[in-house]
Amino acid sequence: MTDYIFGAIASFCLLASLLPLLPISHGVVRIFDFGRLQIATIAILTAIILSLSQPDNSLDLVFLAMLLSAFVIQAIFIIRFTPLWFKQSAKSKTNADDETVIRFLICNVKQGNRDYSKLIELLRECEPDIFILMETDQAWTDAINDAFSHYPHTLTCPQDNSYGMFLASRLDMISGDIKFLLNDKIPSFHCTFRNDDDQQFDLISIHPDPPVPNSDTMGRDAEILIAGKIAIDRKRPMIITGDLNDVAWSATTRRFMRLSQLLDPRQGRGMYNSFDARFPFLRWPLDHIFHSEEFELVNIMRQPFIGSDHFPMMYELALNFSAKNTTPPDATKDDFDEAKEVIDTEKKRDRNPVGEDWEK
Repeated sequence: MTDYIFGAIASFCLLASLLPLLPISHGVVRIFDFGRLQIATIAILTAIILSLSQPDNSLDLVFLAMLLSAFVIQAIFIIRFTPLWFKQSAKSKTNADDETVIRFLICNVKQGNRDYSKLIELLRECEPDIFILMETDQAWTDAINDAFSHYPHTLTCPQDNSYGMFLASRLDMISGDIKFLLNDKIPSFHCTFRNDDDQQFDLISIHPDPPVPNSDTMGRDAEILIAGKIAIDRKRPMIITGDLNDVAWSATTRRFMRLSQLLDPRQGRGMYNSFDARFPFLRWPLDHIFHSEEFELVNIMRQPFIGSDHFPMMYELALNFSAKNTTPPDATKDDFDEAKEVIDTEKKRDRNPVGEDWEK
């Protein structure tokens, strides 16, 4: 009986480790991108238990090898988000109160969450220069507008399909556009800001579809990649942020970084798991900020639970045009070809966003 248990766990861990390596953009495959830390934990703990039980036959050794193989595969992906890896984003020596430091707060509020007061209290405590909220319907928009009328610049797109967005800025917003990159029900924000030191930078905020087992991830992947392609031709420092519904180590996100040449400040520091805020063991990094090489990292802080399934994330970045960052590897021809294929395929489809009826 014990052999059956060890065999089942070993088979699951190895299969879950190998499936995401397949170039198949379907939720059944891509969903295993998410729980790499959890699978690695299960694999190594089971391997320890099996070793301590003194395996006495060849089948036990096969199971042990499967568990260790699964752990190694997972570790290859997640180690870059631990202090054992080098940092992409240089640590800024700038004081957090310096006028070049910009404070961003990013949060998926969960549309059905009606405890507005928790988020309002957090925003008042953090006092971000710019905050961006996702899944905001008209009720959320009204509540935040009423509480933060002192923010002089706002951009709002309330929707009742879990894809609404809200942005408020203390900094001067030179331009702010709402665009629908691939789907006329999924908005994205495209803004240019000027900080207190009269420096300008661009910001794109996106919230693509989540992966689900009964559908492909083409829509999500295409929106992430099209944002990356926009960054290629940037003329100013740039931020791309939002709930990307993808993890930092996925093939899509890594390709996005090679295309955009934007940096992930978590690399070499930690995962900063933002979802799912309700279940401690089922957490991974879904809420992201990527920045161009003109920014340095001052701080990353995961914020307290506000009733959503996402934790709010606070990022402090300093503009420094002589920053000593490590940029991602250059994009290959395959990266450009794959991005074009995914984007072109999604542009031809007429579909409703994934999960737009979940709150109903």
